[in-house]
Amino acid sequence: MELLVEGKATLRGEVEISTSKNAILPILIAALLSEDQVYINGVPQINDVEIVKKLLINLGATLSQQEGQLSIKSFISNIYPDYELVRQIRASLLLMGPILATRKTVKISLPGGCAIGTRPIDLHLKGFEALGARITLSGGNVIAQAKELKGSHIYLDFPSVGATENLMMAAALAHGTTYIENAALEPEVVDLANFINRMGGSVHAAGSNVIKIEGRKRLYGCTYTPIPDRIEAGTYMVAAAATGGNLLIKNVIPEHVKATTAKLLESGAQVEERDKSIRVERSGPIKPIYIKTLPYPGFPTDMQAQFMAYLSHCSGSSVITESVFENRFMHAQELARMGANIKIEGRTAIVKGVEGLGGAHVKASDLRAGAALLIAGLMAEGTTCIANSHYIDRGYERIVEKLNAVGAKICRG
Repeated sequence: MELLVEGKATLRGEVEISTSKNAILPILIAALLSEDQVYINGVPQINDVEIVKKLLINLGATLSQQEGQLSIKSFISNIYPDYELVRQIRASLLLMGPILATRKTVKISLPGGCAIGTRPIDLHLKGFEALGARITLSGGNVIAQAKELKGSHIYLDFPSVGATENLMMAAALAHGTTYIENAALEPEVVDLANFINRMGGSVHAAGSNVIKIEGRKRLYGCTYTPIPDRIEAGTYMVAAAATGGNLLIKNVIPEHVKATTAKLLESGAQVEERDKSIRVERSGPIKPIYIKTLPYPGFPTDMQAQFMAYLSHCSGSSVITESVFENRFMHAQELARMGANIKIEGRTAIVKGVEGLGGAHVKASDLRAGAALLIAGLMAEGTTCIANSHYIDRGYERIVEKLNAVGAKICRG
């Protein structure tokens, strides 16, 4: 699957941000914690959501969707999620928490997803062991068993979002109180905690580095609306600045994109924050900046690739250090095909601005790399053909339609 992007676009108008991919996936999975009817509003039509929906059905849940609201009625009859589905998406690992909590046994193959370096699952497994589970590895599968999950003190060596979410879900039905120390601070973690609490759970201080979970005997049905996607918002913010455009980005929580806003301002763009929207425009040159990715509230690793594309046209040299994932500069060689001047030294990229990019045949290696190539294609002279565009559809709802509505010329090949 390919995208053909006509260059020299100037984005102007309004864009509506969809529900957060990184929030909706764990929330859909957390619906397994209750056997009552759960209603989730604003479910985006993206590939990753479709895979998770198939996984829920594979486990025994009944799903129905109407006008963006997804109804989930869960009864877990299968403790071994389908390998072909699990290998497609990293978030499938989050199934361990709810299945272990409700069925006391889970068997899952090692998950797949975007190729952005090693993302070990040891933090998840150590946490489950602390809750009383016995972990065994067999033939590429992880098996967790527990007669009863019991509250515990869990310290994470790294503030992993996935581990925090997985352990929070398991602890929600454990006997006693659990403390997760050095927990991830991301808004998506807070959103999951709010959802669990809406179901009758007791999660306290999510968004701080110590989360307290008081286990409940059962959780109940509810209706819930997840947060908007801060990475989608950031991507459109960068696209507006990169094309010298003027975009009003609606349905965004400005607090969630502060790191992106700060770097855009530093680079010479104008950013106006409103209550639930942000306007981004740029008329002057792009100034070189320094970026280092960090866990929230630091600069998000999921915005690194988009900024690399943007800074390839800056007036000077920028430096980007990737401290969260190794092997997340694969988009650099594709940007080089378009004329970008990027030198990689370990986990640091030195981006020397060039006068302009040229259209080329390039290939997306992951979701955010695909978004970066899309931005580069909008900036470039000529037409850019992006192969593996299915990666982009994993996390951006109707991105072609949204961009074309504000001045882009993109078609699917």
